[in-house]
Amino acid sequence: MPEVIFSGPAGRLEGRYQAPKKKGAPIAIVLHPHPQFGGTMNNQIVYNLFYTFANRGFAALRFNFRGVGRSQGAFDHGSGELSDAAAALDWVQSVNPEAKSCWIAGVSFGSWIGMQLLMRRPEIEGFISIAAMANRYDFTFLAPCPSSGLFVHGSEDRVAPAREVIPVIEKVKTQKGVIIEHQMVEGANHFFDGKVDELTQTVDTYLDKRLGGKTEAA
Repeated sequence: MPEVIFSGPAGRLEGRYQAPKKKGAPIAIVLHPHPQFGGTMNNQIVYNLFYTFANRGFAALRFNFRGVGRSQGAFDHGSGELSDAAAALDWVQSVNPEAKSCWIAGVSFGSWIGMQLLMRRPEIEGFISIAAMANRYDFTFLAPCPSSGLFVHGSEDRVAPAREVIPVIEKVKTQKGVIIEHQMVEGANHFFDGKVDELTQTVDTYLDKRLGGKTEAA
């Protein structure tokens, strides 16, 4: 899994990239939690999501937002990080010009960024949003949400309690044919401590339904 450096709006961005074996493979971008609270591309959930997609033959990228690790720049309260995510998608598309579709996955803060990118890039056909903080960030821009996807929360999440978040998400308007699903991991907190395997299985089950079984690892 090669380390990659690509250009972002605030300087170089550091990432890890798994190339697909087949031309035309779909793209997956995985976005990490809040940079100011220890979020990096090496977060365990991000790492597992990355390999969940890579093992299905995707061109998979995870990267550090500006100011994290070896990525240049400074935290920009979401606006700059959205630009970073767009630059990341541009870069993967540049090395996979045959790719026709893309998925976006995000964890906590990364979920908020990912859903904003979803609204701006019509080639994104699916999303995975883990521990989305719809109680702290405005998700009303999903009006309507253009792609089907999955929100997953922990039942014991005290940062973004499901009882506050799920009703917000359920109010999101959808286009015809778009289905937003919710899953709960029982006993999991915001960080899914001790529950990452269960979370990964939840995502795998959803992707099996949407995409079919796993292919040979890329």
